Amino acid sequence: MLDQLLVAGLFLALVLSLVLTSWPAVWIFATAMLGAYFLDLVDTAEVLAKATNTGLVTLVLLLLVSVGLEKLSWLTRLSGKLITANYSASLLRMGFFAALFSAFVNNTAVVATLAHTVRSNRLHRASKLLLPLSYAAILGGTVTLIGTSTNLIVSSFLEDATGQGLAFGDFLLVGSAVTVVGLLVILAASRLLPEGSSHHIDINEYLIEMEVSADSSLVGKSILQNGLRELEDIFLVEIVRGNYLISPVAPHEHIEAGDKLIFSGDIKQVNALEAFDGLQLFAVEEGLLRTNMTEVIVMPGATIEGKTVKESGFRSLFDAAVVGMRRGGKRLSGKLGNITIQAGDNMVLAVGPDFNERKNLDKNFLVINDSVGEIKTTPFQDFFITGTLMVVIGLASVGLIPLIKGVMFLLVCMLALGVVRSSELRRRFPFQLVVIIASALTLSQALTNSGLMAILASWLHDNLAGLGPYAALVGIYLGTLLLTELMTNNAAAALSFPVAFGLAESYGISYMPLIMAVAYGASASFLTPYGYNTNLMVQNLGGYGLRDYLRFGLPLSLAYSATVLVMIPLVFPF
Repeated sequence: MLDQLLVAGLFLALVLSLVLTSWPAVWIFATAMLGAYFLDLVDTAEVLAKATNTGLVTLVLLLLVSVGLEKLSWLTRLSGKLITANYSASLLRMGFFAALFSAFVNNTAVVATLAHTVRSNRLHRASKLLLPLSYAAILGGTVTLIGTSTNLIVSSFLEDATGQGLAFGDFLLVGSAVTVVGLLVILAASRLLPEGSSHHIDINEYLIEMEVSADSSLVGKSILQNGLRELEDIFLVEIVRGNYLISPVAPHEHIEAGDKLIFSGDIKQVNALEAFDGLQLFAVEEGLLRTNMTEVIVMPGATIEGKTVKESGFRSLFDAAVVGMRRGGKRLSGKLGNITIQAGDNMVLAVGPDFNERKNLDKNFLVINDSVGEIKTTPFQDFFITGTLMVVIGLASVGLIPLIKGVMFLLVCMLALGVVRSSELRRRFPFQLVVIIASALTLSQALTNSGLMAILASWLHDNLAGLGPYAALVGIYLGTLLLTELMTNNAAAALSFPVAFGLAESYGISYMPLIMAVAYGASASFLTPYGYNTNLMVQNLGGYGLRDYLRFGLPLSLAYSATVLVMIPLVFPF
């Protein structure tokens, strides 16, 4: 009885922390897991077994493989041909290819690549295309086992419970149906999208270039001595000295005659710069200045989230300076150094030579400007890696080789061909996701060990007995969908699986319908920007508010849910 109360308390604290606080999910799950371990609700062997779960290892390998797949140049080449003068045709073409690629490639990479094309097109407003792009990528991820980490997490839990994970093609029929229905709803509901006024951030909006004359009193003195670090609403981000670029600018950097000082901030404050002796306004021109500008989005759980630009030590962390920021599609005014950074913030950065080598980039940003860190693959690399991927998928689908072995072979090929480097894999290793899944598997074991899972499943069965197993399917799906919108898709899947599996056992029915309800419920993030990374990515790029997600996402969520609840019992009978 005491064990059951302790486990119940841990799960209650876990859910409340995920829903009501902004604490990182990885810390919440890890703390709950350690609590279960130290309270002897699970033993050491069980904890270690969860950390080496075959499904979890497969997930890690697939995420590392996706680092190489993101670099294949065919996606970039194709993206430029998707937008035409006909809006409906553009929407369907973009949606179809986003969904297709998201079935095999990490959907954040797909959205990042296509978002660049969408925002640079001159035929249709970006706000009319970006949210459909995110939703199409989510839909496509439901078609295959590797389309989204959510499917792989469910497979990991199933393998832990039964010794056998989900097959590659288990998602194909239901996923294809929801994708087709979803794309048609997106087209029909496109009139609900905002007109928007958000365009690609124009560097001219944010930069002021001043030239230092030969007789200026600033010459020979440092930035600090000249008082150029104390300006309100304007910040010195770089110095162009002949053909040499100094970026970011250190406080003790000395000014020389002929230097071009590049300031960012409120252009209306240009008079404050003209008050300095020997500073002359100089027009921003094409060339060296723009070659090191890049655009990023702050990721959820970033180490800099909740800190100001100054507090975060931005320059030392990333070898970059913030040129401009947008939130909710609007440029943030005021002193950039004092703005508190939030997840989803859109930033323009002036980056130094070491920016792309920093190991903390992927934990903090999604780089959406393809001019930084871009590595172009050769036609041979494109052909070989794509062909090998198709062979691995085909062999794994018919059961000739284990998926884990095929994916490991593909990763070795990528390393051998130089498509990815070992340093990149170390930097992109999904440590936080591994901790969350391993912790959730351990907590699920604690539920079983204490007997609480059996009690909960029995209680749910008794109260739903008159309605039958279909009611259980609907309840599991809607519960998972609600958790997805309140927290994240991965956390929702991790919390819902034990309940679904236990409920199936109590009914004495096949577990497949209920766990597939968990997988599809966890991917049904269409009502808020918070449940799925791609939704957060497009929020500022398209200038969307929460109302836009609700208005455009509600018809899609209803159609998606109806299709899932009809298709699952047909494909996976009770």
